[in-house]
Amino acid sequence: MKKIATSFFVLLTLLLINTQNIYSQDKLEANLDSYVPKVLKEFKVPGIAVGVVKDGKLIFAKGYGVRSIESGKAVDANTLFQIASNSKAFTAACLAILVDEGKLSWDDRVIDKLPGFKMSDPYVTNEMRVRDLLCHRSGLSLGAGDLLYFPPTDYSRADILYRLRDVKLTNSFRSHYAYDNILYPVAGELIKAVTGKTWEEFVTEKIFNPLGMKSTRAGLALLNDRSDVETPHTIVDGKLTALRLTNWDATAPAGGILSSVNDLAKWVITQLDSGRIGDTGNKLFDKKETVQMWMPHINIPVRTPPPGMSALKSNYAAYGLGWFIKEYRGDKLIWHSGGLPGTVTQVTLDPDKKIGVIVLTNQESSAAFYAVTLHVLDELFNTNDTDWITNFSKLVSMGKNRADKKVAEMDSLRNKDSKPSLPLEKYAGKYKDAWYGTVTVKEENGKLYMSFDHTPNLTGQLEHWQYDTFVARWNDRTLHGDAFVTFSLNPDGSIAKIKMEKFRPDTDFSFDFQDLNLEPIK
Repeated sequence: MKKIATSFFVLLTLLLINTQNIYSQDKLEANLDSYVPKVLKEFKVPGIAVGVVKDGKLIFAKGYGVRSIESGKAVDANTLFQIASNSKAFTAACLAILVDEGKLSWDDRVIDKLPGFKMSDPYVTNEMRVRDLLCHRSGLSLGAGDLLYFPPTDYSRADILYRLRDVKLTNSFRSHYAYDNILYPVAGELIKAVTGKTWEEFVTEKIFNPLGMKSTRAGLALLNDRSDVETPHTIVDGKLTALRLTNWDATAPAGGILSSVNDLAKWVITQLDSGRIGDTGNKLFDKKETVQMWMPHINIPVRTPPPGMSALKSNYAAYGLGWFIKEYRGDKLIWHSGGLPGTVTQVTLDPDKKIGVIVLTNQESSAAFYAVTLHVLDELFNTNDTDWITNFSKLVSMGKNRADKKVAEMDSLRNKDSKPSLPLEKYAGKYKDAWYGTVTVKEENGKLYMSFDHTPNLTGQLEHWQYDTFVARWNDRTLHGDAFVTFSLNPDGSIAKIKMEKFRPDTDFSFDFQDLNLEPIK
């Protein structure tokens, strides 16, 4: 009788668990059908795709809104988005595969595999290891070298890697966290050096194909079918504006992949299962490589959460190999976000609870993907104590108001009666920076214009600010990247150099104007 009672109890428990799982999925869909449209409206996002993985299965995948405000076509679970820096985890996994195959070690010196590799500091060049390429502790400053490829330039991947040797270090090697993109293409070239295959070929053959990610592409050049692809959007002068997809192919290992929630769910399931590919008995990489990729390699300072967001309090934050690491409501999260003009995305893993959340958006609103991600986690954690939409909306407003106030303050303090030291035509000429290359300043009809010779979109008028400082107002207003341009003079009155810095404090860090040292070409 005890055996019968025990069997009955086990059967009843299984039935209750299955019923609960079905109910939870239905409840989650109903909840998100109500929640996501509110996010779209509040943050002016045309479209969002959401995917949720639980216990090795995709339990939710759906699109909301439209791919483009011009076409009005709906977003679905197969719509391709540029996932931007979420590509970094794929590059890390490619290296993990090579480590598993015995073709690399995480602690191999980069120059032993890539003899042409060179940083601006000989010691760093000599000591840079494979893992150092992936964890933002090289000594480079935040976003260092990004102007070599963002906005899109005519530089090739080889050009970018060659010019890396002139990008100055601002921190000690392995002492500080500072996010960069430029070392991931080095990792891509490392893969080519070891295997003879390009990063694009390797990631497709070793990851996309085994996982059945049939729609995913390793760059725009490989995207032949655009029938279900997002259109990026941004807000210009208060109006939602459609953009073109950004060509990131020169630095694709850092951010060039296009994928959908349906395809990314397969990637997330494998990540949460330590590299195993379903029930096939195959794997992408060994569990020990998961440990390496999810291990803190450099600590990130922990910030106090904004008012109303106490749930975001974390006792630690770090970066691994292609992944961020933090705490949320007592759980360890492995996550990454990605951003390109008009598109921001996020992938989040909770290894303990076997949860994965994928949020892809076609507007520059990180508040939107954070609100959806945290709401989904709270639903699955059965915790609903924070109104993320309201709180992130307040945070966005506070950030904009703070930036507007700073600009107004700078304007009130400048000497509007001051004049340039020289006639405008004396500022005209060719200027060169060691790592970026050349910039041209022209005088036409009593006005100055600046153009970055390798970046077609960085062209605009120089408006006088005060003394010998001007503001570059780029013709492409979707960039949101205006910059101060200050000319320094030699004792004889000739131009010594140009220094630049962002105009607004909320300008994207990839506009690393402050790292330029432009000197006149004579």
